[in-house]
Amino acid sequence: MKVLSAVSLALGMLWAIQAQADWSKPEGAQRVEVNGYPLTYLETGAGEPLVLVHGSLNDYRIWYAQVPEFAKKYRVITMSLRHYYPEKWEGKGDDFSVSQHAEDVAALIKQLGLGKVHLLGHSRGGAVVLMVAKSHPELIRSLVLEDASGMEGLLPDTPESRKMASETKELVGGLRRNLADGNVEKAAQEFTDGLGGPGTWAKRSPAQQQILLDNMGTGVDSGERGNITCADIAKFDFPVLTLTGERSPKRYAEAFAAAHRCNAAIPAPIVIPNAAHAMNRENPEPFNAAVLEFLAAH
Repeated sequence: MKVLSAVSLALGMLWAIQAQADWSKPEGAQRVEVNGYPLTYLETGAGEPLVLVHGSLNDYRIWYAQVPEFAKKYRVITMSLRHYYPEKWEGKGDDFSVSQHAEDVAALIKQLGLGKVHLLGHSRGGAVVLMVAKSHPELIRSLVLEDASGMEGLLPDTPESRKMASETKELVGGLRRNLADGNVEKAAQEFTDGLGGPGTWAKRSPAQQQILLDNMGTGVDSGERGNITCADIAKFDFPVLTLTGERSPKRYAEAFAAAHRCNAAIPAPIVIPNAAHAMNRENPEPFNAAVLEFLAAH
């Protein structure tokens, strides 16, 4: 057993070294090995630690409207989850899952010696932080859920909930079909418009579009979002903030309502006006203000 462990460790280190050679570290970013993977992250500011976890087809760069403001009072950590930019991933391997990403986030928090953190997750990143909260509650000072997925199992079995589940499945399925056909930009456009409404992709700046295009390899995402139950939510004994966009898909507000039924301490979501799913970019001022007010109280 010791020999096998030594071999596994050596192979893991060799993979990590090779992986680091396969893509460069962006200027200003840092890198640390977590669970055998060279994870890229950015650290800004000082104070209580605040960790931001991005959603599908995004990476640490997506928080450009938050980091300057949040870092005035907090030690802000933004990371790119396993296989996202700057890695140029081809979708091969079995280590791309919400559970794996949650373990990576927990390992990063521990490795950096952050102690308890304010943990914010957007969309698929919301499912990731929910899994961290479930498996590692000792790491959570507070939890911020921005249109978080991962709570679909809390919804009652009704025609409306089945319709919402079907919409999600079709959105992910369309993304995978477009990628399989080599229609990368079409995949990005349809996925973005599906979350933000028709025309959302066209309104994105070239830099914002590039972030999605840089992460299209992660479009092989199976749609798995963890296994958060009502019993898990009921155990949360730390402050929770929920946010949704005025034009966000209704399934997110419905999931937050279901979470409230499981744990009455979880409040109704703050609705960010003039924004859809990407509210932190579409209308950052009220988003930032809501998050900062919550953090200041906890």
